Amino acid sequence: MKHSEFHAAIREAFGSLGPSLAADLVLDGLGERTAEQALADGVAPQLVWDALCRTAELPEEKRFPHRAERRRGTE
Repeated sequence: MKHSEFHAAIREAFGSLGPSLAADLVLDGLGERTAEQALADGVAPQLVWDALCRTAELPEEKRFPHRAERRRGTE
């Protein structure tokens, strides 16, 4: 996952709340950092996304929009 895919996925999964979640929600498993802090510290976007999905209890069907976009682009 690229940084741009992370930001697109968070907007798609959480709508207008996405940026606030990235800035304010402390994520389990990432040293008690927010998504923005973890990304700024160099944590891979996929690891941040996975932690955000777990912490926010995002349903499985909404967890992989970046992969669906890639598949559509290769068809």
